[in-house]
Amino acid sequence: MGTSGRGRTAPPALLLAGLLSAGVLVTGCSPAGPAPAPVPDRGRTPSALPRPTAPPPGRPTARAAVPAAACEVGLPAAWRAAFGAGELRAPAAERAVLSDAGPGWTAVQLTGAGQRRAVLVRHGAAPRTLLAFADPVEHQLLAADFDGVRWAAFAVLEGRTLDSPWSLYVWDAGTGKARRVARADRPGPLPRPVLLGGTVHWAQGVGGGKATVYAAAAAGGAPRPLRTGVPDTPFAAGELLVWREAAGSGTRLAAVSLKDGRPAALPAPLAALRDIRSVVSDGRTWAWVAGESEPRLMVWRTGDPEPVAVVSGSPAVDGMDQLRIGGRLVTWRTPETSYALDLAAGAYARITPAYGYAQAGGGSLAVAYTVGDAKARGSRSVIQVVDAGRLPPLPGCG
Repeated sequence: MGTSGRGRTAPPALLLAGLLSAGVLVTGCSPAGPAPAPVPDRGRTPSALPRPTAPPPGRPTARAAVPAAACEVGLPAAWRAAFGAGELRAPAAERAVLSDAGPGWTAVQLTGAGQRRAVLVRHGAAPRTLLAFADPVEHQLLAADFDGVRWAAFAVLEGRTLDSPWSLYVWDAGTGKARRVARADRPGPLPRPVLLGGTVHWAQGVGGGKATVYAAAAAGGAPRPLRTGVPDTPFAAGELLVWREAAGSGTRLAAVSLKDGRPAALPAPLAALRDIRSVVSDGRTWAWVAGESEPRLMVWRTGDPEPVAVVSGSPAVDGMDQLRIGGRLVTWRTPETSYALDLAAGAYARITPAYGYAQAGGGSLAVAYTVGDAKARGSRSVIQVVDAGRLPPLPGCG
């Protein structure tokens, strides 16, 4: 835990989010079993990354109780249509890789004509280049966050293995320039920056098997250490910055306030957790993977008496990892594909073809996959981003 994966080699199509908390499109093999049909090209030649078309509005849903046991259902036609309408198109001769998406924005990596760059697509505005990478082969966009107004933070891996150095940058929409905030050349958690209130947060290895959680003002200034130990990649949970960290022979959750960086207490059901994996939260709803031999997707909401095992005993939990959460949706990845759980419906569905990646967060739902063999000429990367709040609920069980 908390290491950068020394000794492993990153796939050629490395994408996003530090690989400890996000997905990789490895190949373009045909999906095994039911999966969304690829969106046809219809002969169009893309010229830009346009604003995704808004999906048809869904039915408003009230806050439902966490389902005791969700069932798997087929992906509704309305979801397929929304994904198709929300497809991002890369400029001609450039190949796009999804990094992150949030309310009204998407961050992608574009590669073509001997160059590679990180790009921010603000829905309704022209795409902006965050940084042109110095090495268009080795350097790869890991993760990004955007405050929706001025600041974007993003991390760039500077090699093909997960123990390669990485750099963290902050981009200013006013000047269009990026500056490097930190560089890591020691083993530690891969970065997934959290940007809130003009402050960027991350963790990086500092040597001796330890890592430090930092905060730095986006406008400039020296990074401020918040905690040193053996933390995993931090994430935002409402007003808290939370991470897993080593505790004795296992792991537990730790947190600091995003407002002032001081240690913060977690609700009792979370403070009691040990040795869980891939925990995520939006501040109200928490989800994590419990159990090794029999993994279970656990969910707990503020005010509920105890966590509930929502998904278990299904192929959907085999190798379950890389959880993301946004509103009523929880997404995750298995070695084969990606799923989305609709807490309002008490159901989950497979939402990408084989080896596809999905992420919910900040009111958006993004999916990415490859049509055709990713290493062959003629293959196509597909990135689709929709407003999750406008998706109709998944079909109910029974």
